[in-house]
Amino acid sequence: MRIAFINLFIVALLGVTMRYKIAYSLPFIDQKKFLNAHSHFAFVGWITQALMVLLVVYLVKQGGILFLKKYKWLLIANLISAYGMLFSFPFEGYGLYSIIFSTLAIFVSYVFAIMFWRDLNRLPEKNISHSWFKAAVLFNAISSIGAFTLAGMMATKTVHQNWYLQALYFFLHFQYNGWFFFACMGLLTDKLCRFGISPKSLKTIFWIFAITCVPAYILSVLWVKIPVWVYVIVVIAAIAQVAGWLLMLRIFYKATDFIKSFSVTVKWLFMVSALAVSLKLLLQLGSTIPVLSHLAYGFRPIVIAYLHLVLLGVITLFIMGYIVADNYVVLNKKMYAGIFIFTAGIILNEMILTIQGIADLYYIAIPFINEMLLAISIIMLLGIFLFNISQRKDSRELFHSSVHPIIR
Repeated sequence: MRIAFINLFIVALLGVTMRYKIAYSLPFIDQKKFLNAHSHFAFVGWITQALMVLLVVYLVKQGGILFLKKYKWLLIANLISAYGMLFSFPFEGYGLYSIIFSTLAIFVSYVFAIMFWRDLNRLPEKNISHSWFKAAVLFNAISSIGAFTLAGMMATKTVHQNWYLQALYFFLHFQYNGWFFFACMGLLTDKLCRFGISPKSLKTIFWIFAITCVPAYILSVLWVKIPVWVYVIVVIAAIAQVAGWLLMLRIFYKATDFIKSFSVTVKWLFMVSALAVSLKLLLQLGSTIPVLSHLAYGFRPIVIAYLHLVLLGVITLFIMGYIVADNYVVLNKKMYAGIFIFTAGIILNEMILTIQGIADLYYIAIPFINEMLLAISIIMLLGIFLFNISQRKDSRELFHSSVHPIIR
């Protein structure tokens, strides 16, 4: 987990570099290649690595320390693929080495999915969180269809704009709406079950999101001509996901003991993450209006704001809240300061990107907007830097102190 957070710092550093190039000049850096390194490393080196670790720790809690040894080489292989993409994409873009490491990451996800699915079935204690976990690793595998399609187009140099975007959004959708979201919901659901929350209501929420996840992909490509009946299904899926999330918020509202069990920092992290989920689902529903959909996908700041809302506001803040709640990090003033600064940076980033997107709709130029976004990216970098340097306690001691009592 410590390595995953170092990787998050690297992701933020790449973000600062790209923001600096937009605001000023870095002629020796290819922005598109750096963007590929930034996004791939964020997905594999940060979020996937962190979620894999947390899922393995879940197995350790349920079945024993041997699970940690079993998955060790798989976690290392995922890191190798992430660092391979980090150092190859900036120099060659989609080339031989970057595609090799991207493919390695995909095959690691396949092996992880098979092993984790089997190990879940072997656990003596079953709950609804297992359904979320299984769906998560399944959607992770499905997302690779988009990645292989992109790689094929790049290798054969047959890139068609519409096909390229459809493949890209396919990969992105099943990553952040599938693998990332379902893994986080599985971790959260496990906590709720342990506080006596009704498995029946949690199962209903799972099936709502599981059934609607596939048709919800069309929300990302509404600019493509689709039959009316498909459009109706997409609208129903968007409404159903909002309804499912309202059911989850109702559970949170009634689960007072669950909420009281967390520190103030964890409450705020979960609260901001839940707010981000709410905004995301409402934006999805709004995008079913054709005019709004064409406007949103036609302006880059809006797309970037949406992606960062999900990847930072929803996923990253949830992971932070989860590991702090379970004491998987050293708790000290520097760590709390880092989280506060990083979260403030995320909120400011969303605000300025939204303002920029709305201004672009009306062709209004906002002075110093790129300099402001650069300053905010530096704020986020500073926050995650403080978080990382606060973690000095021996990692093995920290792991056993937080997990071993449950094993016994």
